[in-house]
Amino acid sequence: MTDRDFSSFVRDVRKRAHVATRELSDSAGVSNPYLQGERGVRRPSGAVLRQLALALRMTTPIMYLRANFTPENGSAMPLAIATDRDLTSKQKQTLAEMYEAFCSENERSAK
Repeated sequence: MTDRDFSSFVRDVRKRAHVATRELSDSAGVSNPYLQGERGVRRPSGAVLRQLALALRMTTPIMYLRANFTPENGSAMPLAIATDRDLTSKQKQTLAEMYEAFCSENERSAK
């Protein structure tokens, strides 16, 4: 998926949810210029994807999958969780949140 495809995906979900760009910006904690026309949504971080997923009432694994997200360290874990057919949506969400928490804790410990 290209950056433009992901931007289109965010715009389409936002419109189907009847959420204005400013409202999405406020609820996701992402600057409005970043979302203006969803043009600026390029290679968002895991944190931004989580915030967008929450604001759009989507699961984080689906957002990761649509963004073709792999963290900077190259881990394929978020995509593996998102694409595992044996897990329910709730299980995927929980695993993704746990994984992100572990990664965040490791980053804080490394500093």
